Amino acid sequence: MSLGDDAVPPLAMLLSAHAAAGQVDRHRALWAFDARLAKVARTTSEAMIGQMRLAWWNDVIDDGTGMKGTGEPVVDAMRASGAMDAPALSAVIDGWEVLVVEPEIDLIGLRDYAAGRGGGLFRALADVAEAPDWLEAAGRVWALWDLAGHVGDAALGKAALELAQELLPQVDGARWTRGWKPLRIAFTLARQDVLEGRGASTGISRALAWRLLRIALVGR
Repeated sequence: MSLGDDAVPPLAMLLSAHAAAGQVDRHRALWAFDARLAKVARTTSEAMIGQMRLAWWNDVIDDGTGMKGTGEPVVDAMRASGAMDAPALSAVIDGWEVLVVEPEIDLIGLRDYAAGRGGGLFRALADVAEAPDWLEAAGRVWALWDLAGHVGDAALGKAALELAQELLPQVDGARWTRGWKPLRIAFTLARQDVLEGRGASTGISRALAWRLLRIALVGR
């Protein structure tokens, strides 16, 4: 099942291209899953409705029959690629739920969001149920960086970057396997910006494309 061009964010499409052979579709499906949850958080004005929409995704993940949600493009792509069996999918939902239900996000909320969305998504992409602590920390840094670049609340964005900076030492000494190359690129990009006090870019500029290529080739 192929995904439409708008289902996977542009940066995620570029990252997925670096996935191991046979894993590209799985990576794209997982990024599309994250993007669907982001849309729930972005378009929900009533917390209860947002929670119901997120609960639907939990039901899809837990459906042993493999029928619920059939026809929804991201659901179909996840099942076809094996992404539906990835670990920590519910954790990703829990992370996004923080942004849906909390009217004001404090430091505890930011930590919960980062652990769920970022740590969970990196575990899912890496396809390891018991991920090393540094890998989950890398995911948390990435999620906070991404939030800082897209949130309209300047104070929240600043708090997200400060927390990301605090978490960076937890990734020191990381040993990235070849199969985790897309995650290494995503984290390195985020790390560079976090150190400069910048959140994620909202598009793919020529400069960003060159940065991604450099990180992919030389690691920095």
